[in-house]
Amino acid sequence: MKWWEQTAASGTLEVRHAPVRPGVALLVLPDGPEMSQRGARPWHVNVLRMRPVLRAVSCVVSLEEALLGHVHYRSRGWNAGAVVDDVLRALNDLDRLPGRMRTVLVGHGMGARAALQAAVHPQVHGVVGLAPWLPDHEPVVQLAGRGVFLAQHATSAMGVARAREYTQRARTAGARADVQLVRGGDAWMLRHPVAWHRAAAAGVRHVLAADDQDGKG
Repeated sequence: MKWWEQTAASGTLEVRHAPVRPGVALLVLPDGPEMSQRGARPWHVNVLRMRPVLRAVSCVVSLEEALLGHVHYRSRGWNAGAVVDDVLRALNDLDRLPGRMRTVLVGHGMGARAALQAAVHPQVHGVVGLAPWLPDHEPVVQLAGRGVFLAQHATSAMGVARAREYTQRARTAGARADVQLVRGGDAWMLRHPVAWHRAAAAGVRHVLAADDQDGKG
């Protein structure tokens, strides 16, 4: 049994594509409610919504070097940050591979919040947050040296303000951070889905391009 088949069986990381020696890993993280102890299932709408997002971001990289995967949660809800532990478990699975791999977490809503907090893991090189859930006073120190790209729907004035405020604090903390507005979008990414997919791809390009520039410096 190959390593990614063993990992998929663990229930935390589902690997959709894996080359022999990946140099990049793109992992998608679905949205969820603030509190729910119900088990997360791969056929839930929030999980299915990330499948086209993963296809969109996969076009940014060469599949000969990119690992593509979904992070699955044990429970559907944020549950006081317990979901972050699931993300860290998935990242620990990637640590089993030899060599350096640039991992980009692409999260939606609650998944974006989890991805940003899980950036404390050394495996993470960047985070793309789609319609991110950003309560006040979210930590940013873990983002130092990482690439961060937030895409927020323009119809939410509060959401836009929080995304911009968070981006500025992330820059102050040493992140390479940017924010983009999605015109006519919504928090569930059901309206204008192509615009969200383009934003996700642009975010991955932003993160990887920043890493490439650092490598040349």
